[in-house]
Amino acid sequence: MARKKTIIDFFEKKREGKKITMLTAYDYPMAYLVDQAGIDMILVGDSLGMTVLGYPTTIPVTMDDMIRHSRAVTKAVKQAFIIGDMPFLSYQVSDEEAVRNAGRFIQEAGCEAVKVEGGRERANTIEKILDAGIPVMGHLGLTPQSIHKLGGYRVQGKDQKAATRIIEDAQLLEELGVFAIVLEAVPWQLAKTITETVNVPTIGIGAGPHCDGQVLVIHDLLGFVPGEFKPKFVKRYANLNEIILSALLQYRKEVEGGKFPTLEYSYG
Repeated sequence: MARKKTIIDFFEKKREGKKITMLTAYDYPMAYLVDQAGIDMILVGDSLGMTVLGYPTTIPVTMDDMIRHSRAVTKAVKQAFIIGDMPFLSYQVSDEEAVRNAGRFIQEAGCEAVKVEGGRERANTIEKILDAGIPVMGHLGLTPQSIHKLGGYRVQGKDQKAATRIIEDAQLLEELGVFAIVLEAVPWQLAKTITETVNVPTIGIGAGPHCDGQVLVIHDLLGFVPGEFKPKFVKRYANLNEIILSALLQYRKEVEGGKFPTLEYSYG
């Protein structure tokens, strides 16, 4: 069995030009499969609010939600590096509360790092979490917890002023000591510039092919989502909606028709 992956492995991959793989997972069976596939990093994302809990955004997700799902993931994983996503208001109120909540991911849930959205406005908070010995992954560009402030799910950094700010924030996050930076929904040219500018790995989602790694929400990748909406950056590798619905319809048909269970599936 391969050993547990660490931050050092990701810096080595960047230096060697090898791509880093990352997916979300929110429960034991899915995390088990992601780990079996040899994915480098698993993010227990606050996207679980939309993929699992039925919320329209990530904002209603609580720390208790995140800890519960993170525990399930860490129980299943032997190799991948696991990151807990700091949910809305878990780090914005005070630095002390941020450190305490980040610590819960490590101490209670068994994660190995946390992810924090934002750049210069979160610098002090990120520094405090790092000072507590907790690795931090940064997140720039489209930051879903600020969706109302941003005016919706829109590409960020399209004009020069906005692009410069994101580049400066990436450099600041590197100086603070984050081990990686997620770049979400930014033009590929900007993501390429940042990837070439900073020495920490960049993980893209809707940021083009030049980042050091890529992440997708696993439900998007598998086609396991209600409705037909699919962001431009999502490639569907399966259509579980169709497969699962077909199985459920067949089950209903067999039960209603008296074809299941037969004696083969019965105790004697």
